Amino acid sequence: MNVDLGGKVALVTGGSRGIGAATCLMLAQHGAAVAVHYRSSTEQAEAVVNQIRAAGGEAMAVQAELTEPDAAADVVRMAVAQLGRVDILVNNAGAMTDATVEAMPDEMWERSLNLNLSAAFRCVRACIPHMQAREWGRIVNITSQAAYRGSRKHAHYAAAKAGLSGLTASLALELAPHITVNLVAPGRIATDMLADTSRLAEWMKQTPLKRLGTAEEVAGPVVFLASDAASYITGATLHVNGGLYMG
Repeated sequence: MNVDLGGKVALVTGGSRGIGAATCLMLAQHGAAVAVHYRSSTEQAEAVVNQIRAAGGEAMAVQAELTEPDAAADVVRMAVAQLGRVDILVNNAGAMTDATVEAMPDEMWERSLNLNLSAAFRCVRACIPHMQAREWGRIVNITSQAAYRGSRKHAHYAAAKAGLSGLTASLALELAPHITVNLVAPGRIATDMLADTSRLAEWMKQTPLKRLGTAEEVAGPVVFLASDAASYITGATLHVNGGLYMG
């Protein structure tokens, strides 16, 4: 399949590492200019930008703490100022901390919902006018298998990621017919978030394909959903999990 994103501009939150970095690089390989958002990984974000530029693409790095209420609008404004527009938004930024519900302070719960759910809402809200003005847009939200299977010590993360499902479906209805909104749900992917491999044997028993996924194996479906090849897909959830969850 020939996926051509030439002339499009993509904004990827959490684009400096893991799935985000792989998505930035793959979007650029297919012709998109890319705004690489990051929170604190300056060197890694610049490395992604430099790799894109070295291959002849256009990219910029943009720093922001997305838990701050005005940050999303600022990120979109900076991307538009330098790259001219935003056609594709990939809400990938997220973080997972550990605590049982019984021991979880309000602060931890609220921060997880803010970063993993509210920040995505704010980024979408800031991008909508730019997409509507051109009558074309692609929004891809990154959730997690934890939203569907649950996860011990990660109820706050699972709840926030499950919230993206309702947000995605509602946006798909609101923004049709010119803007599509879809959800990608990765399973266990070999990234920094899965640095503790002490449960690897248990995970492999649960996963029919018997291995961890790669960041590139998630980036591919994201790029597909961002393209004209997926122009009749909206409100959908694409599970990329090696069979860990089927539904």
